[in-house]
Amino acid sequence: MDEKSIKRILELLVEQYGSREWQPDESPLSVLVQTILSQNTSDSNSKRAFESLLGSFGNWEEVADANVSQIADSIKTGGLGEIKARYIRQVLGEVRRRRDGFELDFLKRLPLDEGRDWLRQLPGVGMKTASCVLLFSLGVPALPVDTHVLRVARRLGMVDSKASAERVHKSLEGLVPPSDVYQFHVLVIEHGRKICKAQRPRCDDCVLRGLCPSREVTVGEYRG
Repeated sequence: MDEKSIKRILELLVEQYGSREWQPDESPLSVLVQTILSQNTSDSNSKRAFESLLGSFGNWEEVADANVSQIADSIKTGGLGEIKARYIRQVLGEVRRRRDGFELDFLKRLPLDEGRDWLRQLPGVGMKTASCVLLFSLGVPALPVDTHVLRVARRLGMVDSKASAERVHKSLEGLVPPSDVYQFHVLVIEHGRKICKAQRPRCDDCVLRGLCPSREVTVGEYRG
């Protein structure tokens, strides 16, 4: 797919859903913990779990010093409490060990891949989580690939249907201009949730149908 096609996809998505501009989010560590909490649960549940975590402890130092059961109890509304609590505690401990504190703004000054690799060395942090931290907290044009982005990108022929998630991250970052990464990510997720669903995609209502090589595929053949 060429630059002209990417530009057209963005134009059509903006016409459909409106423009999205990056706004400074919470601290990198807050986004990191929220992303861990968001795994395998709804946005509303993960939000409640994060708010409960912050309400149960005074600061990240206290969370890092708490035991797993205490953290798990504070985030139980998010599901998988024990597993996520263990990761949160390990991540906070490793960040504190490596940085002598919890400030991660330095990542913005690093090259994208270097900053993402630093995050991926933390326990349980993969490509998508690291990219979320860089994009949402620091405005670094790392492009997180979740199930919606992966599905839409494959159906549009932007990436190889058999490419790994890690390979798709790099491929999309090579296709989407850095200034458009945030908007592309947010709009494609919205499109995946509302129109280009895993099962029964609404192809007749899709603003991208004229660009989509998968539009003739029968619904039963879609697997996202």
